[in-house]
Amino acid sequence: MPSNTTRRLAAAVVAVCAAAGLVACSSDSSGSGATSTGDVTTLKLWTHNGGNAVELAVNKKVVDDFNASQTKYKVELQSFPQAAYNDAVTAAAAAKKLPCIMDIDGPNVPNWAWAGYLEPLELPDEVFAKQLPSTLGTVDDKVYSFGHYDVAMNLTARKSALTANGIRIPTVDEPWTGEEFDAALAKIKAGGKFKYPLDLGTAGTGEWIPYAYSPLLQSFGGDLVNRTDYKSAEGVLNGPEALEWATWFRGTVTKGYAQQKSGKDSTVDFVNGKTAIMWTGSWAADAVTKKYGNDVVFLPPPDFGNGPKIGGASWQWGLSSACGDKDGAREYLRFSAQPTYYVEYAKALGLIPANTDAAASVPNFAPGGKYRVFLELSQRFAEVRPVTPAYPYISSTFQKAASDILAGGDAQKILDKAASDIDNNIKSNGNYAF
Repeated sequence: MPSNTTRRLAAAVVAVCAAAGLVACSSDSSGSGATSTGDVTTLKLWTHNGGNAVELAVNKKVVDDFNASQTKYKVELQSFPQAAYNDAVTAAAAAKKLPCIMDIDGPNVPNWAWAGYLEPLELPDEVFAKQLPSTLGTVDDKVYSFGHYDVAMNLTARKSALTANGIRIPTVDEPWTGEEFDAALAKIKAGGKFKYPLDLGTAGTGEWIPYAYSPLLQSFGGDLVNRTDYKSAEGVLNGPEALEWATWFRGTVTKGYAQQKSGKDSTVDFVNGKTAIMWTGSWAADAVTKKYGNDVVFLPPPDFGNGPKIGGASWQWGLSSACGDKDGAREYLRFSAQPTYYVEYAKALGLIPANTDAAASVPNFAPGGKYRVFLELSQRFAEVRPVTPAYPYISSTFQKAASDILAGGDAQKILDKAASDIDNNIKSNGNYAF
């Protein structure tokens, strides 16, 4: 990590610890995330689920089961509110107080590995043989993290709204082309029942923006950065394909198909009949199915020329490079990767099991299950966000660019600046070499 970043993190640690009352600032002098008392080694585990009682309960079950399964190790769970979690990890890293095991939002894995927070898992290949690829944090062919679940973006639609307007219902095997999608929106708009046929979730902020919209950019043939070497965004974020995406994106507003800023909760608006099609994640499935039953269809994204694309990767588990007992942490991580726990997470959260064997044991995601389509979308179309330590900067840069384009700014100038800013950041960090 560059020395100026280290100094900045060190300066922040006192303020963050005082504000959050972190365990990382306690009297554990080893700073290793592992302490031994007699024959038992205690391993610290951190999670972002402090405000999510349902998921936290599954975290606790896995920890309790592991602790009951053997006597050599005891995993001690500490939860933080999601909004404060990344700052807690950053502060702990600066103070050399990281836990042994921690969860990480998938796109951040390369940055945390580059910063020295994470160690490769080095678990046997068979542990992840049935894992959805998008749920592995793989950097330079080394697995640094794995997740128990994923979600899948999709076009959630009212079947009746499509058939009433003579619109073909697409399938995973035969998605809409970009032209078909635009024609469908035009027909629904002309039908007069919906003021805005499409809800793109444009009220969303933060990581939602690259997660939701960069796959559409990729379907046009652009991207956030050149993935051959991750050294430049020039030509892919501001080339003709990216400009075509930007023109389409803004065009959904100018044509009256979608709002520049949608309602606060797209799912609520869809359930209340305000829109015919919603660009959303599988997390909305239960609510819309409860309201509309068999009138709901979950559709693949359009193919704008380079295949349908959706985002991949959610929260994952990793091993801290500072852990004082990496063998113990690896033993826990391998234990937690049993299919039964993928099933537990899927049933509790309604999310896609990241293990295909586990999916067969969850009725909604098993072959023929009502939500099986989400697993298929993830298998077929998921694209992880750029696997580079530069991603946090790329993400924030794209967030601004997409918002400015949606607001009607000069797309070419916006994209040129975004590409230039990203290139300058990569260059100033030595191409983020490990």
